[in-house]
Amino acid sequence: MKEDKKNMTKESTSRRPRVFSGVQPSGTLHIGNYLGAIRRWAAQQDEKESYFCIVDMHAITVYQDPESLRHLTRDVAALYIACGLEPQKSTIFIQSHVRAHAECCWILNCVTPVGWLERMTQFKAKAEQRESVSTGLLDYPVLQAADILLYDADEVPVGEDQKQHVELTRDIAQRFNSIYGPTFTVPKAVIPESGARIRALNDPSRKMSKSEAHIRGHAIRLTDEPDEIRHVIRCAVTDTGREIVFSDAPEKAGVNNLLEIYELLTGKNRSEIEAHFEGKGYAVLKEEVAEVVVEALRPIRERYHELVSDPAELDNILTAGADHARSVAEPKIQDIKRKVGFIVMGRGMVHFLLEIGLHSRLHQKIGGLQR
Repeated sequence: MKEDKKNMTKESTSRRPRVFSGVQPSGTLHIGNYLGAIRRWAAQQDEKESYFCIVDMHAITVYQDPESLRHLTRDVAALYIACGLEPQKSTIFIQSHVRAHAECCWILNCVTPVGWLERMTQFKAKAEQRESVSTGLLDYPVLQAADILLYDADEVPVGEDQKQHVELTRDIAQRFNSIYGPTFTVPKAVIPESGARIRALNDPSRKMSKSEAHIRGHAIRLTDEPDEIRHVIRCAVTDTGREIVFSDAPEKAGVNNLLEIYELLTGKNRSEIEAHFEGKGYAVLKEEVAEVVVEALRPIRERYHELVSDPAELDNILTAGADHARSVAEPKIQDIKRKVGFIVMGRGMVHFLLEIGLHSRLHQKIGGLQR
């Protein structure tokens, strides 16, 4: 056991920090997803060893139309890449393509007390909205823990609403390690100071949501055309005042939301922004924010349309990503199975195939994409 701990420490200090995060394909990605998550992921690709997943297994905790789910899964993948995630630098894959996620979830279920899951605020909020709640909705955080722990992630970049789930992941990892010996890296949540919770434009008291992005006025979708972006921002809810300043006051949430979007896309500091808008009305604020958003999203929308017009290229990227993800997840799940007492057959051959075959396929596919 001491040797296991020594090896884990040596491994974690000899590699770049490893990052894992994912997005559900449960709706169209919007500017909140971009500013709060994906843009930050892209900016850190050279510094971190990154795994970015499209978590389709999480999506079906509530009913999804099968054809729509398939379409949205590819849509999220295309937008990942259009937003700057590079397959040569980051591993981009679909969760259900790596079966170790489901296997690890079951094993972690068996060390996770039900009471831990019942305390999750997201579960309680969603359960109150439904007459019947699926087991999957309750168990969602354990699958999320499996996603993260399979890759020995050091960091999990998430929004504030997911912080509790990462804390649960830490608890599960520590519990498993205490029972079976050092196995998992205990990750930490990384929450950005600004942009972690872009608000709905039609109701700034609520977070902008993928599942409501189809409602006109709720969100700015990453694929929206310029005229639609201008319309949505022009109709954004503000207040009856005129002062354009950053504020935590509930009545200023709409103006603050627009200012945060402007801040994040221009890179200007807050005092500079407030000075720029001093004495100007909300109509000017909305007009300027709209033009900044239009220009920021233009290259993303153009690259997205290129990718979805060539499904074969997108599928090759996802296949290569899943191959590489399996090369990390499969040896890990074999080790987990061995720790809990399962009989693991042909362990040497599994390692040989993963380390030689899949890595070779990955390099061939990525090399082809680079050409």
